[in-house]
Amino acid sequence: MVKKRPRLPKEKYIEGILEGNRIILSQAITLIESQLPDDNLLADEIIEALIPYSGKSLRVGITGVPGVGKSTFIEAMGNIVATEGKKLAILAIDPSSQKTKGSIMGDKTRMETLSRNKSVFIRPSPTGKALGGVASKTRESMILCEAAGFDTIFVETVGVGQSEITVKGMVDFFLLLALAGAGDELQGIKKGIVEMADAIVINKADGENKRQANKAKADFQSALHLFPVPESGWSPKVMTCSALEKTGLVEIWHLMTQYQQQMTEKGFLEINRQHQNIDWFDSQIMDNLGRYFYHQAGMDTTIGQIKAAILEGKTHPKKAAYELTQSFIRG
Repeated sequence: MVKKRPRLPKEKYIEGILEGNRIILSQAITLIESQLPDDNLLADEIIEALIPYSGKSLRVGITGVPGVGKSTFIEAMGNIVATEGKKLAILAIDPSSQKTKGSIMGDKTRMETLSRNKSVFIRPSPTGKALGGVASKTRESMILCEAAGFDTIFVETVGVGQSEITVKGMVDFFLLLALAGAGDELQGIKKGIVEMADAIVINKADGENKRQANKAKADFQSALHLFPVPESGWSPKVMTCSALEKTGLVEIWHLMTQYQQQMTEKGFLEINRQHQNIDWFDSQIMDNLGRYFYHQAGMDTTIGQIKAAILEGKTHPKKAAYELTQSFIRG
């Protein structure tokens, strides 16, 4: 049996985070990611106390298919952000194995140079059962980082394709990294993740790939004209860069800060955050109901018996789920 690590008093977590103590910040994120009921209660109290100190950062979501170079891009971009005097927190989401329930958690290793920068905090987290390429507690982690004084937050998604739009509902600026010469530029230009992006960046625009990158840029620019203008009035930009050669990165960072300034002046940033809080409220209800349902006394036994009946062909999954939930509702 794994021994549970002793928890600090609530006040110690709050004080440590507000003082910018990274060890306590890491411990607090571990706490909010815990599935233990006692940890959940403590985490909720910490979040509640720190919300007034949050909300002042630029939140950037970065996604793209595997192999597009997200970690290399983020390390190169992070160095630029830190050079400009910003404090950067990177929440890197790693895929969880559906077999072992573990994750590789390798992003901090891949960002070796950036991880040594005292202005940067890197936190890998597993997706667990969360969908959309993010972790289940990404929103809460952002609040803790903001309260700890980080004014810029990058959320790096798992990178599994068109379904990764959940992060759009958590950040201010949504960046889609793309590749040229992969054979799917035009195929990938469709409603979904592309329509959600505030900027599309063609990475690896170096060497012999420059010409293809510029062609991909033109293709994306043409396609974006077919989409309606977003409610914010911001026209998504298409840019190229080489994270390896460190070209085009300063321009991308300035685009992010330009977006933040314009959206703040228009009041859209605040409106967007308000809508995101409503989404958070809705998702929290679903999460709380699910947690309450599965933690009912005897539920493990009941579900085990139902699953056995399904395997034996004695009942149908849809019918069994309906009857169980109806029984739960009736009490």
